[in-house]
Amino acid sequence: MAFVSNVAVSLNAAAPSKSVAEACLQVPSSRQIASFNGFRKVDNVVKAVAQKSEIIFSVQASRESGVQKVVDFVKNVATKSAIAGAAAAIALAAVSQPVYAIEAKSFDELKSMTYLQMKGTGLANTCPSLPNSARDTITLDNSKKYWISDLCLQPTEIQVKAETGFKGTEAEYQSTRLMTRQTYTLDAVEGPIFIDNDGRITFEEQDGIDYAATTVKLPGGELVPFLFNIKSLVAKVDAASGASFTPSTELAGSFKTPSYRLGTFLDPKGRGLATGYDFAIALPASDQDEIAKENDKKVGVSDGNIKFQVVRVDKETGEIGGIFQSIQPSDTDLGAKVPKEVKINGVFYARINDGVYPGNPNASK
Repeated sequence: MAFVSNVAVSLNAAAPSKSVAEACLQVPSSRQIASFNGFRKVDNVVKAVAQKSEIIFSVQASRESGVQKVVDFVKNVATKSAIAGAAAAIALAAVSQPVYAIEAKSFDELKSMTYLQMKGTGLANTCPSLPNSARDTITLDNSKKYWISDLCLQPTEIQVKAETGFKGTEAEYQSTRLMTRQTYTLDAVEGPIFIDNDGRITFEEQDGIDYAATTVKLPGGELVPFLFNIKSLVAKVDAASGASFTPSTELAGSFKTPSYRLGTFLDPKGRGLATGYDFAIALPASDQDEIAKENDKKVGVSDGNIKFQVVRVDKETGEIGGIFQSIQPSDTDLGAKVPKEVKINGVFYARINDGVYPGNPNASK
């Protein structure tokens, strides 16, 4: 793998050229380094020209992130109106191999890796994958017991429904920037599955790492914390699939979203639910209705919904994988704020096992 260790971008005034912006916008992929025809290759240096400006942009990065920043910067420079019609000469460092990317690994490959092998790779925050050839069908027997283990949910996109700031427009889902470290994947979730009276497969979540405190930032700069989770999930297979898992099986269900903060949390003014002050000190006379929600702390449980689309099925190993979409509320700051609607898209993986669920034998029906 080829790594980018140091990238410098220098913009100097020069003569206009029309083809530069077009070349910048035709970057084929953020995962590749390409050299444009008609420009000179410069090792580890990208040079461009802008009108009446001189900027030095240095990035210390490794692997794909360094290249992504350079590509985004160049595309941004090329599209700005301030440099429209200005001349630029651009060259990207030529490499013979593609930039490093996190390679999807199977369940056995991930389990066989040691701590040092996994450290710093980002693999701990990824779900196992199945090959494209996994197109089997798993049919459950009503007379047997089954349970799901190693259910993993890895978000790939998080959107928040919020006001756009434009007059006359309604709230819409907006893309966000992740502010949390790579600790937002749910893993090792398990629970029994059974065939209900309607002949449909039903899954009941019982245990595992079923929640992850996550924070994202809206385009306007607002931070939106939420508790990504599938606690107490009950999901049913669509009627068309019945008692089978196929590459087109869909599951849908609801879950409970606990409060982002607990009763012992104190806000900046020392107020809390189970401890702390009842109201802001030195402002008892101002404790009116408009600030009552700030003083009256509440810990509630909200509802969320999730849909799974099975894409891969391996009958021999009992593995299934696919994509999911979850919609749940954000944090309310212990009742002080109106929750926002958060939509999470991602991939999932799970293993179907024979036998009674070992975590809670009474849960299997």
